[in-house]
Amino acid sequence: MTTKTIKAHLLGYPRVGAKRELKFALESFWRKETTSEDLQKTAAELRKTHWQKQQEAGLAFISSNDFSLYDHVLDHTVLFGAQPKRFAKLPFGEKSISPENAYFALARGNLEQPAMEMTKWLDTNYHYIVPELNDDTQFSINAHDFLSQLDEALALSKNVKSVLLGPVSFLYLSKARGVNKLDFLDNLAEQYAHLLQELHAKKIEWLQIDEPIFALDLDDKWLKAFERAYAHFRTQRPKLLLTTYFANVSRYQAFITQLPIDGIHIDCVRAPEQLGPWVNAIPSYWILSAGIIDGRNIWRTDLDKALALLEPWVQRLGERLWLAPSCSLLHTPVTLAHEVNLDKEIKSWLAFADEKLNELRIITKALNSGVDSVANELAISRAAITARHNSLRVHHLDVKERIKDLVNANENRTNKFEHRQIIQRARLNLPLLPTTTIGSFPQTPDIRASRAAFKKGDISQAKYDADMESHIAYAISQQEEIDLDVLVHGEAERNDMVEFFGEQLAGYVFTQNGWVQSYGSRCVKPPVIFGDVYRPTAMTVDTASFAQSLSKKPVKGMLTGPITMLQWSFVRDDQSREATALQLALAIRDEVDDLQKAGIAIIQIDEPALREGLPLQKSAWAHYLAWAVRAFKLSASVARDDTQIHTHMCYAEFNDILPAIAAMDADVITIETSRSAMELLDAFGEFKYPNEIGPGVYDIHSPRVPSVEAMEKLIKRAIDVVPVKRLWINPDCGLKTRGWNETKLALQNMVNVAKNLRKSIQAL
Repeated sequence: MTTKTIKAHLLGYPRVGAKRELKFALESFWRKETTSEDLQKTAAELRKTHWQKQQEAGLAFISSNDFSLYDHVLDHTVLFGAQPKRFAKLPFGEKSISPENAYFALARGNLEQPAMEMTKWLDTNYHYIVPELNDDTQFSINAHDFLSQLDEALALSKNVKSVLLGPVSFLYLSKARGVNKLDFLDNLAEQYAHLLQELHAKKIEWLQIDEPIFALDLDDKWLKAFERAYAHFRTQRPKLLLTTYFANVSRYQAFITQLPIDGIHIDCVRAPEQLGPWVNAIPSYWILSAGIIDGRNIWRTDLDKALALLEPWVQRLGERLWLAPSCSLLHTPVTLAHEVNLDKEIKSWLAFADEKLNELRIITKALNSGVDSVANELAISRAAITARHNSLRVHHLDVKERIKDLVNANENRTNKFEHRQIIQRARLNLPLLPTTTIGSFPQTPDIRASRAAFKKGDISQAKYDADMESHIAYAISQQEEIDLDVLVHGEAERNDMVEFFGEQLAGYVFTQNGWVQSYGSRCVKPPVIFGDVYRPTAMTVDTASFAQSLSKKPVKGMLTGPITMLQWSFVRDDQSREATALQLALAIRDEVDDLQKAGIAIIQIDEPALREGLPLQKSAWAHYLAWAVRAFKLSASVARDDTQIHTHMCYAEFNDILPAIAAMDADVITIETSRSAMELLDAFGEFKYPNEIGPGVYDIHSPRVPSVEAMEKLIKRAIDVVPVKRLWINPDCGLKTRGWNETKLALQNMVNVAKNLRKSIQAL
């Protein structure tokens, strides 16, 4: 058979390293245990490893500039000179970003300035640092670091594809204060044009320019912004591969095909139906990159199905067909090679980033040289796909029957909030502006050491339980000393808010090194939902009861909600996400019931991922919100009137889904508002959110200890928006990543503010 020339490439590779090398290098640097040179050496070694893997997989290009020390959007803020002027004292010189006192200060804050805002990257659990635009923003080029990484790649290979976030998406995903984002478009596009000229001078043939906002609903002004911006890129540039993902973008076909670009990447995993229409629409000289491997999940690709999708178009496109994962592999773990303890059968069903590289190699070879050239690989894949489909471990009859019975279930609380509020206030007897925290307290070295020793078998279950109880007792004593009104047990025993529960639920399996970057050095290890989910036994009752026995004040029972359990796991793809969410809701519902029977008066069901699960296109919102709200209500509706249900949401915009949030009918909601100076709370006020609310008054992701004055200013602003009798005072999020000293200082300031305001209000 004549060999074709279909090419394969990546949109991006995971940054953190197979064993989280980047995480540990960052945190060591932040602790001042290592130097900037040490950090940069680790980063360079990781990049080289990533590029070598791409070469070994036979990719046509290695991808440069997909690596970041913290966040790729933050990198672009610095690349184009858009760091906020409030950080003007920090030295961004021509030689390089100074990691020590500049770059990380933007993301983490410093003693003088709070960090830039952070929010979710589209519908993922990756968080990006939001660019700030205001009337003194002026874009300029600071490309030394960008070009240095590119030179590293060129030293390894002449076939380098550089990766860049597109200018229109950069502006769209930024936050403007008192200015129109699009007023900056031409200035920004000019700087992009200068960079493209430098890439052209380095003889870079292809530039991957990511414009993920094509997955969203764009109005005419933003579509025209692409025309304006890309008009700057007509000459002296590499060829441009416009990259889209996470949605069907064929509705913008007529518009995109008029742009001065040289190809398009489309997501053929989430939207395989768009492949044919795009083949028929693109100009004759364009490349079509088909995202055929799932970059968002960890299930082995059905290679037969992928080949069947591609085959009709191979002869039509020939060498103009490129193959890739659907999106950057940033969202998947690095490799299965280190998963020595993972169940062998389930492991055979999975593919992490390195395995996806191999799948990409197999598909490309099959199309170029014929399926016989990869017959053995296809047979192995086929056997794994069939085994998973037929496995008795995946399906549980009782769970399916319980889901069927939900047709007759009452998903609402017994009485309305106004009635419940009276009963709960009588039971809890809390002061005006009650203070609490979101749930977790510092995960100290002692806690981590005990957990590691227990996992290795070096200490017994009894010893581990005693260690955790001592940490819980310490957390309770510190909260008593600070004089918080509603306490938490501190979650010492929890490695992660999702993994902890998943470990106790049937239908889950866990990896050792399946780490995925959430933001900066924060990595999560999403559990894998492979089958029907149910709760074999109570998960938190003993711990909650022990913590409550240590104090006369109410201690919250802490649970993770069904949508967050869903969103922050790698979810089975053989049934709808709605069906899995309802299974999770029933498991959490059982735990709520057992907690209240044990005398726990307040139960928090965290749902920080509710907004994250929202479909990118509004036409699908209503359906998602209906089943997501149903799942939460199903988990909470078993609560009696005198059991107060809290929920927590953070680091996302909620303005456009407030009716759905209100429909969840939690007695108290806590939200992140400090980084945005309470802006998010304005929407809750305008909406007249009916239940109680706790706006976060300080940013727990920054090492700064906020002053009494700073928190008082935020709370007074909150009082202007929400009736004071419905306000709570709390941090933005959990405190597991902070140290005890800063935590106690910050919480003491928070409690002092509450006490001062109570006195002033009562004096009126």
